Amino acid sequence: MRMLLAAGLMLASALTPALAQEGTLVLYTSQPQTDAQQTADAFMAKYPGIKVDWVRDGTPQIMAKFRSELEAGAPQPDVLLIADVVTMEGLKAEGLLLDYADADLTGYPEGLHDEDGAYFSTKLITTGIVYNTAATMIPASWEDLTKPEAQGQIAMPSPLTSGAAMIHTVTLTENLPEGWDFYSALAANGAQAAGGNGGILTAVSGGEKLYGMIVDYMPIREAAKGAPVKFVFPTEGVSAVTEPVAILKSAQNPDNAKLFIDFLLSEEGQQLATSQGYIPARDGVALPEGYPDRSEIKVLSYDAAAALANDQANKDHFAEIFGQ
Repeated sequence: MRMLLAAGLMLASALTPALAQEGTLVLYTSQPQTDAQQTADAFMAKYPGIKVDWVRDGTPQIMAKFRSELEAGAPQPDVLLIADVVTMEGLKAEGLLLDYADADLTGYPEGLHDEDGAYFSTKLITTGIVYNTAATMIPASWEDLTKPEAQGQIAMPSPLTSGAAMIHTVTLTENLPEGWDFYSALAANGAQAAGGNGGILTAVSGGEKLYGMIVDYMPIREAAKGAPVKFVFPTEGVSAVTEPVAILKSAQNPDNAKLFIDFLLSEEGQQLATSQGYIPARDGVALPEGYPDRSEIKVLSYDAAAALANDQANKDHFAEIFGQ
């Protein structure tokens, strides 16, 4: 009898992984449409027994949809893969995320992921300087944007409307010696803060402005197509949006959600990020073509919890400086 019981337990154990690789996974993401499709397809190719149902929109819209479902008592997503850690930090504070403490973080720098395993960084989308190749001053530092040569020639996204721009602003004010005085100097130098990254690229590539603050992949991709722009990783360092992923406590398919986390953090998942044109978060994975060696990119520290707590104060400070 004991032998039969032991055999039964061994059989159940052997079947468990297969059972965990079947069913569905509901993904809510703010990835670009093509990236979202590629991510879902790659995961389903690895786990053909799992069907990924995904919804794609901007982070604010995704969160509004999730909040509406939550209030109705019927949250749908198992996993969130969105733009910024501040939103994730807020969800964590509300107790809405499921900690995944057993995730394999081999190859990741300390501090890149949430210490409790509530969310995990999947890539590094840094913000640096783009300049038009007609510019006479070639910037190498954030401080170069405060020089007379850049007077009235700087475009930047507004942190009042862009979460990524706010992360960038907070990162620079926390790490540059000048703090908020750096932004005061930008305003005094005629910098214009409005819109998002797409508008910045259009303004600089078209020659309306010579310099801009922008996420890395956009000008690097356009430069490869022949656009008259170049991207600079400033010597002081860059901010980074890490496109974090998290499992919701309300997930109906938590085991499949863990497999999804494992896939994104694996070397295979990080190579997918590279193929999509992003800096992989994991060390040891090659960067996309057009990027410098990883050792040449300094990513500045960022305190998501403090940024969440001080969000309105930071917005007010920026608005005061730029008269918005």
